[in-house]
Amino acid sequence: MSAIDTTTNAELETILAASDTAATQWAKRPATKRAEALTSMADALDAAASELVPIAQEESNLPEGRLSGELKRTTFQLRLFAELLTDGGFLDARIDHADQAWPMGARPDIRRVLEPLGPVLVFAASNFPFAFSVAGGDTCSALAAGCSVVVKAHPGHPRLSSAVGRVAAQALTQAGAPAGLLQLVFGTQVGKDALLDPRIKAGAFTGSIPGGRALFDLANSRPEPIPFYGELGSVNPVFVTAAAAAVRGSQIVAEFVASYTMGAGQFCTKPGILLIPAASSMLAELATTARPDAAKLLNDRIQFGYTESLGTLRGHSAVTPLGATEGTVASPPAPALNATSAAEILADPAGLITECFGPSALVATYESEEELLAVARALDGQLTATIQGEEADEVAPELVRILATKAGRVLWNQWPTGVSVTYAQQHGGPYPATTAPTTTSVGTAGITRFLRPVAYQGFPSYLLPAALQDANPLGVPQRINGQLA
Repeated sequence: MSAIDTTTNAELETILAASDTAATQWAKRPATKRAEALTSMADALDAAASELVPIAQEESNLPEGRLSGELKRTTFQLRLFAELLTDGGFLDARIDHADQAWPMGARPDIRRVLEPLGPVLVFAASNFPFAFSVAGGDTCSALAAGCSVVVKAHPGHPRLSSAVGRVAAQALTQAGAPAGLLQLVFGTQVGKDALLDPRIKAGAFTGSIPGGRALFDLANSRPEPIPFYGELGSVNPVFVTAAAAAVRGSQIVAEFVASYTMGAGQFCTKPGILLIPAASSMLAELATTARPDAAKLLNDRIQFGYTESLGTLRGHSAVTPLGATEGTVASPPAPALNATSAAEILADPAGLITECFGPSALVATYESEEELLAVARALDGQLTATIQGEEADEVAPELVRILATKAGRVLWNQWPTGVSVTYAQQHGGPYPATTAPTTTSVGTAGITRFLRPVAYQGFPSYLLPAALQDANPLGVPQRINGQLA
């Protein structure tokens, strides 16, 4: 099968059977051995950069510097998860010894640990061909958790997907991982068929709201519904207080333009709505501030979707173009801005709080800071929400409180583009930002997506998982009778 051939039904059956077998074997592998395999995978991808990056350039229209940096991010993430595995804290091992004097009645010996779910199906994204694709965050965290992975390759970069899959799978095999641990499938219907297969125990997706919602519904339609971790859409609003506009309005304008046009606006964390005081000079400055040159979008499908959504937005009676419009619907498109008011957003939130994936943003003016709170309340779920404010802002405490109920990551005087891979990172939010707001697709906490708790009651030590034994042969953190040991 070539990199662009659709996977056949017979091939899919072979892949799923191998993934099921590999999951059982991989789950038994000590975490330290899984860490070694992830590190080997990272080393192999770094070594193959001169092969992989040019393919990515050809298929994504992204520049070499951006892609090289993204590959480094991907391999850093693999090594960070390897480090997480060597610590063992991710297992959340809990031990309650038998206690006849327990206030609620005699307590049995009960011990709890997190264990792998089984084979995971990952739907790769288009806008990050390394970091959210074959060897990206969902694949990394699932492998770290002890799961096998089947990746449904994105049609926007099939040759790159095939090459990355080959390099990664070979590295895993050389590190002693079971055959079939990481495999690829190609084709839209094949992805749906795989999601419905009872051997698949979880799904992960990054993409559009319609596509992600369809797959989410499919995962829940199964006789055995499974977790589906979908990242779907977000406008990532930015709220500028009157004080911030007065003190550093020009700086905010320049930083906003740089943020919403970064990567030709093809980041899921692009700030898509900017709220500014009507009395400030910021609207006039935004109309005249220079924007970057036009840049090719990822592919023709993204280009079509962008021009269609931009056209719909501009067709709204409450929206007018802001500043230069020449070439904004061309291919490649020049960055665009449009203007409305907070009052109009409140009158039609569904029509104006909508994602436009590409180099455009909506600027809304407000008359009073009470409107900031009202718009914040009208938001649906978001990946991020940003406040550009000053410490003396009276509106800030309530605005922060509201935004924390709407977004997975709330920022103060920073910009949402750029999602650092860290221990504390949260990349997720209430629907429609994601289908699973209690989890993250970036950062080490992502490993919990692909683990489930199992409690063992009354077992002799030799039958317990090593992480739950009193001797603690793995040396992992254990919470014993409520106290972290």
